[in-house]
Amino acid sequence: MRILVACDHGAFELKDKVLAQLQAAPGVEVVNLGVDGPDSVDYPDYAAKACQGVLNGDGERAVLLCGTGIGISIAANRYPGIRAALVHDEYGARLCRQHNDANVLVLGGRTTGPNVAEGIVRVWLETEFEGARHQRRLDKIESNAAEYLKR
Repeated sequence: MRILVACDHGAFELKDKVLAQLQAAPGVEVVNLGVDGPDSVDYPDYAAKACQGVLNGDGERAVLLCGTGIGISIAANRYPGIRAALVHDEYGARLCRQHNDANVLVLGGRTTGPNVAEGIVRVWLETEFEGARHQRRLDKIESNAAEYLKR
């Protein structure tokens, strides 16, 4: 599995820990899309890089981080086909994969400790989508969005 990772300046330290964890995971290839320092950047630019990469097939999933995770998750979810989940614990990581087939994990660099993030990433990687009734709901999300965009 190829995972794209991007963040803004508010989360580069946590991103480095997540990168190390992903790079150590068997069968995972990681692409670091930046940033790598504290200089201020705009999170929508990094959400765009990762989301467009997932949609173009450059990676199967992505991990995005910003200070709280809120801004970058809003930016990511503007892309049809992206299901970005801002997760705060392992339970949320499990359910966002099982029920929502989240292809983008979002973490807050200033709100999530490194040990908690490690557990979240591990569970998110290991958990499969359950499909069935959950697929019907995902189909409705895409269908409703497509209907709205036709107006």
